[in-house]
Amino acid sequence: MRWASLLVVLLVLAGCADSRTVAIDEVPVAADPLVTTPDASTGTFAVDCGRNESRHLNADNMVIAPGQPFGAHHTHEYVGNVGTDAASTDESLAAAATTCRAGDPSTYYWPVLRLTDRTGHDEHEPGGGVHGNTGEVLPPAAVDITFTGSPVSRVVPMPRFLRMITGDPAALNSGRGRARWSCTGFEDRHTDRYPDCPPGGRVLRTFEFPSCWDGRNTNSPSHRAHVEFPAANGVCRTGTFPVPKLRVRVAYDVPHGVPYAIDSFPEQRRDPSTDHCMFVNVMPEPLMARLTACLNTGGTCS
Repeated sequence: MRWASLLVVLLVLAGCADSRTVAIDEVPVAADPLVTTPDASTGTFAVDCGRNESRHLNADNMVIAPGQPFGAHHTHEYVGNVGTDAASTDESLAAAATTCRAGDPSTYYWPVLRLTDRTGHDEHEPGGGVHGNTGEVLPPAAVDITFTGSPVSRVVPMPRFLRMITGDPAALNSGRGRARWSCTGFEDRHTDRYPDCPPGGRVLRTFEFPSCWDGRNTNSPSHRAHVEFPAANGVCRTGTFPVPKLRVRVAYDVPHGVPYAIDSFPEQRRDPSTDHCMFVNVMPEPLMARLTACLNTGGTCS
């Protein structure tokens, strides 16, 4: 019995447990209850930041653990601001170069994805992988960053240096995850499990951020209380203001049939529900104003 339990644990850590994987064609099509009103801000604004071709990786988290090297206890993948690390400040971010076009030095980052059937180590953590996330890091095949408006109103600009997180890295215990996994060709289906995609299909991770701001703060002690998600009908709670809604979608060419898993805290066992993403808005105010105007006038901009 003891050996059977150990085998289950090892399968989970390797990303092979059936309960954490689902064939994408078994996932139901997601319902979209939102109804757009005449006051909606229907535009879209895309930001091209590449796919981390320079391989900017570290085990820091400047939003959750500022000033603490290796404070994430797992490795993050970055696009945008090339200087982002544990020591980053508003001033250093504003002065750094970026992989984004149109002069957006914002930082966007999330846990790496690894192929777990092969060896790999993590040079971004003391001891070469003591955080327990083993396997070969798989670079993204594509990263799409899009801002959209509100289905019920105009939006106001995000303040510069606004910090946001979506998803919960402790979701295995909290049950408050917002993980959205899917496959190309099945974008209308999403799950909090690792999807088994058809041959040739890419694995998709979609991060949707809160879009109701308290109107005062760029951060809060919980790193969440200053922004929140709208109600199911798209309306922001009284006392909060609709800002552009950020969506980051990351695609991977996972070899068919090969097990994979994201990095996580050790106690979260690389569960797919713990997927999460961070964003710090460093756009200059004129660029944010142009983005906001595009959304409010129904444009398609980039």
